[in-house]
Amino acid sequence: MDSTAAASPAHATGAGAADHAVLRRAEAADSEAAAEVWLRSYGAALPSVRRAHSDEAVREWFRRVVVPDHETWVAVAGDAVVGVLVLTGERELDQLYLDPRWRGRGLGDRFMELAKRRRPAGLELWTFQVNVPAQRFYERHGFTEVLRTDGHGNEEREPDIRYAWRPEESAPTS
Repeated sequence: MDSTAAASPAHATGAGAADHAVLRRAEAADSEAAAEVWLRSYGAALPSVRRAHSDEAVREWFRRVVVPDHETWVAVAGDAVVGVLVLTGERELDQLYLDPRWRGRGLGDRFMELAKRRRPAGLELWTFQVNVPAQRFYERHGFTEVLRTDGHGNEEREPDIRYAWRPEESAPTS
């Protein structure tokens, strides 16, 4: 995917203040940049998965649905959005995407801590079976696989996995 001003190399390489991303609730003005993070991350992490919607449809979805209707958080480094987290309903972690240049820097861990604080009763999510790095990430954060499907229930028709984090099950025993 093309880089945009929202993820320029100056902001994504971690020089100075850009190395310290701030997590905050998304505002309407963040919709475009959050959609661009989603598009870049999806393209980098899931190159073999057919996207069900065009780039413009994704941008419109963020503008009209994701940011105004859901609990959407962004990670901002300098003036660039470098990550997005979307929580829906009582337990659903609907979206967690990072600018590819921000992977492996602890930002996903920070988003996961935030999600668990916001949904202390538990979280559930879907990830594609081909996304092995995401599976490792979620399992490292205490999620367990509860269901595998052939993809019949998602728009991409891609085999997927349902994960759940239930704090009572992942708490250490004494």
